[in-house]
Amino acid sequence: MKIQESLQTLQDSLNGLPTWISEQAMQQIRLLSNYEPVIGIMGKTGSGKSSLCNDLFVGEISPVSDVAACTREPLRFRLQVGERFMTIVDLPGVGESSARDTEYAGLYREQLPRLDLVLWLIKADDRALAVDEHFYRQVIGEAYRHKVLFVISQSDKAEPTSGGNTLSTEQKQNISRKICLLHELFQPVHPVCAVSVRLQWGLRVMAERMIKCLPREASSPVVSQLQRPFRTTVVREQARDDFGETVGAVLDTVSAFPLIPAPVRAVIQAVRNTVVSVARAVWDFFF
Repeated sequence: MKIQESLQTLQDSLNGLPTWISEQAMQQIRLLSNYEPVIGIMGKTGSGKSSLCNDLFVGEISPVSDVAACTREPLRFRLQVGERFMTIVDLPGVGESSARDTEYAGLYREQLPRLDLVLWLIKADDRALAVDEHFYRQVIGEAYRHKVLFVISQSDKAEPTSGGNTLSTEQKQNISRKICLLHELFQPVHPVCAVSVRLQWGLRVMAERMIKCLPREASSPVVSQLQRPFRTTVVREQARDDFGETVGAVLDTVSAFPLIPAPVRAVIQAVRNTVVSVARAVWDFFF
């Protein structure tokens, strides 16, 4: 079954509705199926933004470089898998200088409304968090806290470092303490993640939390961009449920149109669960 056939299956599930209502609903469902998520990623120079993105998502996004960051503008990278697109916005990290932080505050306030999620990377060995905390409270604020997922990066650099191929018990304990510290400092909406790209540690858990943090309309398109090992059952079921509920929300919106007669509204509500079930059933063919 292809996308067009899946759309037809959804169209068939709307057959009991007046034509103009089913057409309105299908128009919204088509827009939903082509949604292009935008994810921001921020962190101080050397926090491993490029490495993490290259590891999580299909295809190269940006070159991994040790050259110090010099751009003051967010870099945008568009990913494509088949007919699906996603944009990564590489936001400059705070704390390099007070003058730049003032400049970045305006930049962030401009970008935040357009982003579905912000991955905020903090290195496992970074102890200078006062600037991050201030920036989070003053710029992110209450309005956008729900969009931020904190990620402790380079967990293999947590003390005591060994350079080995696994994290020691002591390192894991220190990472747990770091997670608790970030929860105390930032009081984030979402649980803090910890990863090590070098050791391939924590990435599946992070992918699962990222999908849960995304707006419902964005989770499925992001899943289609993930590297295959991270498309776990948890990830896929979350996205499948999100897609079904978003399709259901389309019907709720149509049902709330003014001047819709009560009997028609009752029919819309009667078919809602069926349409949501069909949307979940055809999810694999969309994404």
